[in-house]
Amino acid sequence: MNHQTIKIAQKIGLKPVYRRFFEKADGRDLLLYGYAPHAEDPLPEQGADIAKGGELRWHPLRREWNVFAAHRQNRTYKPSSSTNPLAPSEPGKPATEIPFTDFELAVFENKFTSFHPDAPIAPVIDGVKTDAAKGRCEVVVYTPESSGSLATIGQERRRLLIAAWIDRYQALFEMGCKYVLPFESRGDEVGVTLHHPHGQIYGFPFVPKPQADALRAFEEGFDLAADIERFSTRFAVVDAGPMQAICMPYARFPFETWICPKERCAGPWDMSEEALDGFANLLGEITRRYDEYFQRATAYMLGLHAMPTDGPKNFHFTAQFYPILRAPDRVKFLASVEQHTGVMTVDVMPEQAADILRAQ
Repeated sequence: MNHQTIKIAQKIGLKPVYRRFFEKADGRDLLLYGYAPHAEDPLPEQGADIAKGGELRWHPLRREWNVFAAHRQNRTYKPSSSTNPLAPSEPGKPATEIPFTDFELAVFENKFTSFHPDAPIAPVIDGVKTDAAKGRCEVVVYTPESSGSLATIGQERRRLLIAAWIDRYQALFEMGCKYVLPFESRGDEVGVTLHHPHGQIYGFPFVPKPQADALRAFEEGFDLAADIERFSTRFAVVDAGPMQAICMPYARFPFETWICPKERCAGPWDMSEEALDGFANLLGEITRRYDEYFQRATAYMLGLHAMPTDGPKNFHFTAQFYPILRAPDRVKFLASVEQHTGVMTVDVMPEQAADILRAQ
């Protein structure tokens, strides 16, 4: 059986963080992160053939790659609590994705992956530029509990999550991924099919277009730190030491909020201990404020925008929340104009959003 437990480079204060590697019966990787070594024996699993990614096709008018992965049509859809694939396994029952009765935080290769290191050669289509969808897709399970959020899992668990993110950034860059995006989709309105608290990580074989555009802006001299300082009074929501949550005046979604280091850094791996504490605090605090204002579990899309493998020295990391609600009982739909042109109509002024979130 292929498994190994080591201390990873990241520490949380003086506490070491441990990572256990375990190879699942179907060959996929499972990584268990925690403040204590994980030594439990696994429960029996069933092996199965796993699809190894999709294919890339180039859109000549939008000038972007898109991934086609038809096998994802069969992915798990809103299972009952008794068949939750992200829960710990129970003796005498079919194993979940995590064949252990307990864990702190888990990361595993997505069974219904879009990208894979061994993605098949893309078919030849006359007149269409294609490529193999090489890369990696991982699921990050925040907690063994079936309910909760970034606001409720607590500061220690949020710090553990960030430590796992940093470890995965390093691993995926070493695998050859050009861009790495940890993200969380939350809520039915976003299309979430599993409500157990979790996020994902995609390792791309290219830098996606929005991130490539941001890179060009930094290469041309854009100074995000100056913007953060300039907007900090009118648009800020809350500070946490060297980190700040702010509703940028050029936000594209109602109540869009960025968590930013006040001083430039490339990614979470580049942060001080104080900044990591502040980052973890704000991940919970912004989620709490959303839920307080909307009086529900807020549907949002969270993404960490870190520097790719090769970027300018002035690149500035942000974690960006895009809520999909514009009022407590109103969804912000992306309608025809926004989908066809990319021009967003923002129903709530960012300065108003900042005022509302500050008050929560």
